[in-house]
Amino acid sequence: MSTSISSVGTIPSVAPVPVVSLAPIALPAPGRAVRLQVRVSAPVTGSDLPIVLLSHGHGSSNNLSSLNGYGPLASYWAARGFVVIQPTHLSSATLRGVVDPNGPEGALFWRSRAEDMTRLLDALDTIEEAVPGLGGRMDKGRVAVAGHSLGGMTAGMLLGQRLTDAAGTVVDLRDPRITAGVIIAGPGNPSYLTGAARDRYPILRTLDFSAMTAPALVVVGDRDINPMFSDQAAYREGAYTLSPGPKDLLTVFGGEHILGGISGYDAAETTDESPARVEAVAQMTWAYLRTALNPADPAWPAACGALRDAPSPFARVDTK
Repeated sequence: MSTSISSVGTIPSVAPVPVVSLAPIALPAPGRAVRLQVRVSAPVTGSDLPIVLLSHGHGSSNNLSSLNGYGPLASYWAARGFVVIQPTHLSSATLRGVVDPNGPEGALFWRSRAEDMTRLLDALDTIEEAVPGLGGRMDKGRVAVAGHSLGGMTAGMLLGQRLTDAAGTVVDLRDPRITAGVIIAGPGNPSYLTGAARDRYPILRTLDFSAMTAPALVVVGDRDINPMFSDQAAYREGAYTLSPGPKDLLTVFGGEHILGGISGYDAAETTDESPARVEAVAQMTWAYLRTALNPADPAWPAACGALRDAPSPFARVDTK
């Protein structure tokens, strides 16, 4: 189904430049079942480039839940000034037969996912050296995290979201080197978790957003309803409604869980396919990241203004 979104093209952006994308880069990860493989995408020009760590979702597809997914976002951000680093988490379908999904973390690998991101931060020098032409061009003091679906939970944990593990211990894996984030369709308000996932993934019942003080943009679709998790779209808003400010909420009208197809080009799992919606989400998240990592940059307020003034806006922004 194709959707006409009139606000696409009115959201201010910058001209894209060619991108270099290198994968896999295998990083040592003592104690991990396999080495940590990553993809790095970066513009071929520019300096003092801010960094986005992008966490993939859980998904049923064979390759989108890995460093090979989320091309529509990674390419857009990289072509407009970001270094985008994408790990393959242990939950990835690409590691079936290599990693036991029935370990102590269960199939979600929630702890190791967050630890993967911390490893990436520890290895920024190594990553920079591995990509031809990238040396000396990254601004390692400006780092954001982003993630979709289960990746949204991973991003939230790096920003201060807490949970309680099976032993009853409150787990806090925030990393102060990450100063802002984008949480897209992540697990949300536990009180709205009413489907089978409540028992299948009991860790989701313990999510606590009350200490997630870092700035973040929470992106949800107003038609993102999966009975396995909840019968309410408001479930996905938990990272916004239950956390302290500063936060922004981008509610995408007509958007379902893949928001038009952000997980991959022409992804069969997309139930609301719309290239225009994908572009709009990429534009708005890019603008947010620009301003979040450089408050003097007017990209986010300009994007919000353009969205408000559009004759038929594709989304709404709330702020607190």
